Formats: sequence, structure tokens, C-alpha cells
Amino acid sequence: MKLLYIYHSGFLLEGEDFILVIDYYRDSGEVNQGVVHDLLKNSRKRWYVLVSHRHPDHFNSEILQWSQQVADIHYLFSWDVCKKLRQEERDGIVFLSKQEVWEDDIMRIKAYGSTDIGVSFCISFRGKFVFHAGDLNNWHWQEESTLQESATYERNFLRELQEIAAEVAKVDLAFFPVDPRLGKDYMRGAMQFIDHIAVKCLVPMHFWENYAAANVLGDFVREKGIRFITLNHPGQSIELA
Repeated sequence: MKLLYIYHSGFLLEGEDFILVIDYYRDSGEVNQGVVHDLLKNSRKRWYVLVSHRHPDHFNSEILQWSQQVADIHYLFSWDVCKKLRQEERDGIVFLSKQEVWEDDIMRIKAYGSTDIGVSFCISFRGKFVFHAGDLNNWHWQEESTLQESATYERNFLRELQEIAAEVAKVDLAFFPVDPRLGKDYMRGAMQFIDHIAVKCLVPMHFWENYAAANVLGDFVREKGIRFITLNHPGQSIELA
């Protein structure tokens, strides 16, 4: 299986007979150029396009046009994205709320909670489990908020995390926010995530172009015996087992 880093929180997983795209915001190259558009040109595989929430750095309505190029495509969006679409654009889209499940003969996708709008996703296929956090994170903002506010943010995050951990004991691949805007404790949410859920491989996201800050997490993750994917440019390709 191949992993392609698109940009920001956007990723593509390619298997033998499917392509899974999560939180596409922009392609890895110039406008309408990059790894996703290259695959769109000649793909005969089944596509799954997931959107965790409606924020513009996670959702680009361009993805609705992909159905003109891909014969077999499934759109699975968080419930809140519905508000961004016209009635005629909603046809053929599955909107998922927390705890809802969609599945076919290849994929099973379950929506979990978030500490922002939208949902996070646990995706399973052929014995593999993948978790994409969306905007689920410990958004504590400790350097800007009061102690009470920060404690509330953390309590909300840990509640969501415990609910997920009660059903998802381990994942093969996890995508989790590592956003340097949070200040000195910007990796706190990711650290708490791997303390609650057994992760084989962790990929940082939601860091815009601050690759150096995102990759600092690698030292902590590797000490836990977890594979860490070091990202360094949009369009990067990684082979996974």
C-alpha cells in the first residue's frame, strides 16, 4: 500500500483496487496539478473521498468534480459539510455524524468525535485500521487562554479520546495534528493520543509548511517503539506494509 502526502491534513492511500483521499484542501503542486490530479487521469480503481469537516483547509468543493473522471467514487463527508453545499450538490454524498458507520465490500468507515466541528474517522479494510483525527486535538492554547479555559479544552479532548479508545484499541496508521501555533506544548495532543491507543505508525499533519516543528515529534514517537513518518514536501510518497 502506498501513502501520498498531499498537503496540510490531506493524504491519499492507494491499494490494489482502491484510492482513499482524506481532507483534500489543495493538490501537491500548482493549481490542479500534483499527485491527486495525476491519479485522476487514468484511474480505474474505486475512489473513497472523505472530509472530516467544513473548514476551508480540510474541504475544497473541487472534489465534487472528480466524479466526472472517476466512474466508481464514494463521497463520505462529516455532517457539517452539508451546510456548505447547495441542495443539488448533496446528491450521492453520505453525511456521517459521530458514531455512524458506512461500509461496502472494501471499506468500513466509522465517525468519531472532534474537539472542533465535524468528526474524526476510523477506517478499516482487509484487516488494517487507519485513524484520521480531522481537527480532533488538545487545542489548549495555554499561552493565550486562562488556566481554567485550557483545562476545559484538555478535559473535552480526553473525553473524546477515551470514547475512541474504548472501541479502537489499536491502529496500524494514524494521522494526527501537530500544530505549532499552539505554542511550546503543541505536541501534547499527539502524545496523549499514543498513550491511549496502540499505534504502529504515526503521521503528523495540520502543520502547514512547518516541517521542522512537525518532525520534532519523531523522537518521542520512536522512543515508544512506533514508526514515525518524517514529512518534508507535498507529494511525498511512502511505501507501507
